[in-house]
Order: sequence, then C-alpha cells, then structure tokens
Amino acid sequence: MSPELSADQFERYRRHINFSDIGRQGQSKLLSSSALIVGVGGLGSPVALYLTSCGVGRIGLVDSDDLDLSNLHRQVLYSSDETGKPKVTLAYKRLSSLNPDVKFTTYNVRLDGGNIDSIIKGYDIVIECSDNFATKYLVNDACVKSGKPVVMGGVYRWEGQITVVIPGKGPCYRCIFPEPPAPGMVLPPEGAGLLGSVPGSIGAIQATEALKFLTGIGETLSGRLLRYDAKTGNFKQLSVSTDKNCPVCSRR
Repeated sequence: MSPELSADQFERYRRHINFSDIGRQGQSKLLSSSALIVGVGGLGSPVALYLTSCGVGRIGLVDSDDLDLSNLHRQVLYSSDETGKPKVTLAYKRLSSLNPDVKFTTYNVRLDGGNIDSIIKGYDIVIECSDNFATKYLVNDACVKSGKPVVMGGVYRWEGQITVVIPGKGPCYRCIFPEPPAPGMVLPPEGAGLLGSVPGSIGAIQATEALKFLTGIGETLSGRLLRYDAKTGNFKQLSVSTDKNCPVCSRR
C-alpha cells in the first residue's frame, strides 16, 4: 500500500498528483525509492535538482572534486563564492534546503574497484554523470554484475548521448562501446570545451529516464541510444542490441 501523503507533500507534489500518469501512487513510489548520482558536475547538477524536486526519497551523491571557477558555466548547483570547497558538501547544502522530504548520503571519494560494489548496493538505480571513460566503464561493469539499472549519459562540445542499461533485459554500455576511445582520439573536457547548456539538456533527460524507471511508467531508453546535436537541434535514436560476446553481459 502507498504511504499517506502529508498536507505539505500533497501541495508540493500537486502537479504530479494531478497528473493521472503519476498520481498519488506514482509519487509515493518516488518517495519510497532511492538513486545514486555518480558525479555532481555538469550532468549531475540537473539530475540532482530534478530528482530532489520530484521527491526521490533517498539520494546518494558521489564526487571527489572541489569546485573550480571553470565549473560554473555548466554546473548549476553551485555559486561563485563556493569555489575550493568539496562539491558533495555544497550539493548537499543546496539540495537539502530544496526538499526536506529527501535524505542524502554523500561520498567524497573517487569510485574504484575496491569501493564501488558497497556504494551502489543500497540504491534502486544509478545515474552515471561522470566526465571520464574509466568511471563510465567501471560503473557499467559493477551495475551489470550486481543487476543494478544505470542511466548512462555523456557530453562533448555540442553533443550529448543517453542510454539506459537494465541488466538481463538489454545491452550494456560495453555492448554499445566495447572499448574506450584510443588515447588522443577524444580530448578531455578541459581541452575540448563544451557549450554550457548541453549538460543541462542531457542531464534533464537522464533524470526523466530515472523517474520513469522508479515509477514504472513509460518506456526507458534501454536498447536505444539517444543522441543530441545541439548545433543543429537534432535528436537521433539508434537501436542497439546485446553483444553475445560482451565480456560483461555474457558473464552475468
């Protein structure tokens, strides 16, 4: 049975409750659910803001970086007077003031093979928002191994892409991208540059994919890769399949 909503909760989430696709039951599911956000930067900022605002009951925030002035053109969680401080501390401060219904756990660590399994274990879904391939493959592999769904997102200059990995029900990140790009093929974010609003567009879609999964409403992007070219305004969907020779999926 769905928990009763308080008067304050009913008012806060009234647009959800009056939306027949979600309603009281869907909102109650969100309040009872949990999500882990890996990286609270350009992608993670809008993801965290929307999941918090929409009432996902428990949210984990993973990031080992301190805020830099160069982050601020795209990382909308933060302000200029906060540079030099840990992002997860700043994110917690902002998000906890946004919605008191949500409980937060912060992890001021860099994910690695020694800590990832214990960190992702307690969450219903993972949203991968990092800016490096090593973390993306690490998160994908750990989530597939543990049967944990993960929303993968990435941005580069004018472009972004999203897919959803649901272990056992569709392809994983390695099925689509078996290996990371060769060294030098893709510049790091600080070298490549990036239009500041593009992570906002991709992060908002990542948040929507997570909310759909948690409520069981709609169709996720599992089995599809959504690409966005901000320079032309075009979205393109590609159908993707599980690779029977995938070193991660085939071992599950």
